[in-house]
Amino acid sequence: METIIFDKTLELRRNIKELEEKLKISIKIEGKKITISGEAIDEYESLIILDAINFGFSAKKALALKDPDMSFKKINIKDFTRRKNLIDVKGRLIGTEGKTKRTLENLTGSDMEIRGNSVGIICLAENMQDALTAVENLIRGSKQANVYAFLEKMNAGRKNFSQDLGLRKDKDDKREKEDRDKYKAEQ
Repeated sequence: METIIFDKTLELRRNIKELEEKLKISIKIEGKKITISGEAIDEYESLIILDAINFGFSAKKALALKDPDMSFKKINIKDFTRRKNLIDVKGRLIGTEGKTKRTLENLTGSDMEIRGNSVGIICLAENMQDALTAVENLIRGSKQANVYAFLEKMNAGRKNFSQDLGLRKDKDDKREKEDRDKYKAEQ
């Protein structure tokens, strides 16, 4: 049995049945105090998902963390800037009408929430480091265009790597050599 203190329980209350069913746990709400009980591994997964919901993500987005390939990280903005006025920094992360945030989410395949002095990110574990680097660079003051270029470069590299692991070329070279040897033997 684990206990968590929630700031806002509305999202949890709306989706309690679905969460209990999908997470295989029992959730008890007493004011801001949330108690969960179930198998140890289910409780552990649930704590991560509930932490994401508590941060501000919807239950649907947080349930994506049930997939073992998904990851959730929080970044404290103050760790990457010396500025006293964090409103400007958060403004850089959000962009005009949320354009920067949406672009980052699209390029990294992630969901992002900005709450207080923190940024929460849910995405594939393999994309997490790129998303973290992009957010950290924006906080430090890099131009949005430079951050987008970095992410596009990383995405292009990932596509090339996933299509070719280097095995195909060796097989093709070996086949070509065998074909040449056969051709020479027939001559």
